[in-house]
Amino acid sequence: MSSARLFRLAARTPSSTFFRASYTARSRVPVLAPASGPAIIALGGAAGFSSTSKCQSAAGQEEETFEEFSARFEKEFDGVQDVFELQRNLNNAFAYDLVPSVGVLTAALKAARRVNDFPTAVRVFEGIKSKVENPTQYEQYLEELKPLREELGVMLREDMYPPEN
Repeated sequence: MSSARLFRLAARTPSSTFFRASYTARSRVPVLAPASGPAIIALGGAAGFSSTSKCQSAAGQEEETFEEFSARFEKEFDGVQDVFELQRNLNNAFAYDLVPSVGVLTAALKAARRVNDFPTAVRVFEGIKSKVENPTQYEQYLEELKPLREELGVMLREDMYPPEN
């Protein structure tokens, strides 16, 4: 197909019917043929495509309390069977605009031990450090999780790689 013909095809105004490409045996050049399947209705033409998702109304949805959030994620971490599930649940837990509770983090660390994923266990603490508002909150989390951290043998990134001054 020549470039001039291709340009003319591209410059045409969109028609009201859709075409699908079919190939001939000898030329292997797409030939426009009418679609034989069910009719497809274009909503807005080419301008109808978007890279963002549509916003859904939250009118029918109830707000989840922090206790319900914590219970849901503790249950999800208790059912983790592989590294993918663990990391997916951690991403979901840290995606909210809050810091997960100590119970959720305990369940996440135990799940990391169960699937034998040391790096993700270390990353849990990095996630806490990035989510808290100030260093004293991070220290409080470390103090609460210290017995579990020692039991599981999880080191902090700060301990493994001390900051250079």
